Amino acid sequence: MLIKLSDDQSHSDVVSSKRKFIKQLAGGALVAVAGINPSLAGFRTLSPHKTLALEHSHTGEKLKLTYYENGRYIKPALKEISYLLRDYNNDHVHTIDPFLLDQLYDLSTLLGTHRPFYIISGYRSPVTNAVMRKHHHGIAKDSLHMQGRAIDIQIEGIDARRIRNAAVAMQSGGVGYYRQSEFVHLDTGNVRTW
Repeated sequence: MLIKLSDDQSHSDVVSSKRKFIKQLAGGALVAVAGINPSLAGFRTLSPHKTLALEHSHTGEKLKLTYYENGRYIKPALKEISYLLRDYNNDHVHTIDPFLLDQLYDLSTLLGTHRPFYIISGYRSPVTNAVMRKHHHGIAKDSLHMQGRAIDIQIEGIDARRIRNAAVAMQSGGVGYYRQSEFVHLDTGNVRTW
């Protein structure tokens, strides 16, 4: 196939455009395989209020509350969520990125569920992260968990692959799928998958 370049177009522009097209095509295929309507790629909810149900796997603590209402985040609710998502190893609390909560809300809406998110890991202190790096493969040195910008989740009754595929379709941050442990990582970093 021969592609004719315009005067203001370089070979690298064409290669970049082709790569972008292939990535979008692959993303669309992943969305279709997940059983999610491809028109929902990049899905964001514009709800006037947002409620989350969370259950921490290590502490057993549960929480269901509205954290966003009438176009504003509710500070006391954000504090409660940050406490629930604290580093359970040492009780260090860190503010959780509200956009991470929005990702969870959007994900539950996209999946059509009100079931609680089962939290494997929320905030992780630098000390805990360093210990985990020594004992587990794949823990990032500069993990977004240490900034309150990442969470590892499961939803009872929903296959982790389906959760991953829906999260990838949202195109709103990093998405990791851990097959052996059957959980999904979400973060508010750059859009990427693993």
